[in-house]
Amino acid sequence: MSNYIESVLAKTKEKNANEKEFLQAVSEVLETLKPVVERDENYEKTALLERLVEPERIITFRVPWVDDNGKVQVNRGFRVQFNGSIGPYKGGLRFHPSVNQSIMKFLAFEQIFKNALTGLPIGGGKGGSDFDPKGKSDREIMSFCQSFMNELQRHIGHNLDVPAGDIGVGAREIGYLFGQYRKIRNAFEAGVLTGKGLEYGGSLARKEATGFGLIYYMREMLKANNKNFEGKVVTISGSGNVAIYAAQKVMEYGAKVVAMSDSNGCIYDDIGIDLEEIKRIKEVERLRIKEYLKKYPKAQYFENKEGEIPAVYTIKADISLPCATQNDINLETAQLMVKNGVFAVGEGANMPTDIEAINYFLKNGVLLAPAKAANAGGVATSALEMCQNSMRYFWTFEEVDKKLDGIMSNIFKACKDTADEYGLGINYVAGANIAAFKKVSAAMMAQGII
Repeated sequence: MSNYIESVLAKTKEKNANEKEFLQAVSEVLETLKPVVERDENYEKTALLERLVEPERIITFRVPWVDDNGKVQVNRGFRVQFNGSIGPYKGGLRFHPSVNQSIMKFLAFEQIFKNALTGLPIGGGKGGSDFDPKGKSDREIMSFCQSFMNELQRHIGHNLDVPAGDIGVGAREIGYLFGQYRKIRNAFEAGVLTGKGLEYGGSLARKEATGFGLIYYMREMLKANNKNFEGKVVTISGSGNVAIYAAQKVMEYGAKVVAMSDSNGCIYDDIGIDLEEIKRIKEVERLRIKEYLKKYPKAQYFENKEGEIPAVYTIKADISLPCATQNDINLETAQLMVKNGVFAVGEGANMPTDIEAINYFLKNGVLLAPAKAANAGGVATSALEMCQNSMRYFWTFEEVDKKLDGIMSNIFKACKDTADEYGLGINYVAGANIAAFKKVSAAMMAQGII
């Protein structure tokens, strides 16, 4: 590693000592940039890496709201506007009790590179709150969303920052957020939020985009390595939006999904998961995945146990799709997955694999589709939603899906071409990081020291 990169990493760790997720994300990116950074001394002369790892702006605010018992609750809200050098800040809102500044910064930092890879003019940002929507009534969620937007509206706009959904923020939450924004601003500015309902400016295929995009990327990755999905056994960590539509698309390509999970445990059905039943349980009823056994009692349920490998990763498979949350796969988990026959991993979640596990996969020849490239389909289609809002026009599902397929295919090509250029073999993690860095750094250099 170059002395410059080592120096920046040391300074970043010193300044952000308690932000483990953010430091992990920064280390994973910077440690792969040595080949490109060493070729140009201007990066160090202009302190480009120091600027790259420092957010342009972090907004933190309180969110008071009233629950159904008339009691006032207070949560903390965040918006990290990390890098706007290639376009308006773009990134989702996450409502989850684990949310803190470190997680917000890591997600926003990853978003810079993810958005650059799409080829679309969008910068990197992220936001959210430690509010937990689970178990809350619709009225409570509306109350929280309206209070959250009372502050957030000061900091967003279609030319400034365009939030979307993430964990805990789906169509219902986006609707409440947009309604409050419209009321406060006294204007219908459709392009200020993406992931909207079709009734008021949303895009067809947005719901499916992250999951579909993951599989489009993996299709190209497998093809480049003389493999395909046909007849392969797949396990999926998660059962939310990304997991469900990744499952749908991978089934269309002839694979068999045998396991899906939630935070409590996983279901295993060796004849193949009934995806329509999963959609009913998770999208309609909002229940735990264990409910699957009521219709399919011959399926098995494995409960997650604290301190042990998540159950879904203990099942033998050809392909694993981690679509839940960050740091789901550590070295021990990766070792078991390889032992159980996994030859390809597609990161549908953000940073689901820690650095030791990434290195183990690559060392053992596992094809790894990195999150910042492979799960970029959601933000890419959000950018397409922004385009449609600007035109006051709607594309068909097929038109959006075709554009998404093209974007994801181009992202893989950029990762592979960069990996080939720098002699990285199948290390598409480094290929993605370098390809995105070259675009973002060029924009930053062109705009001066800001």
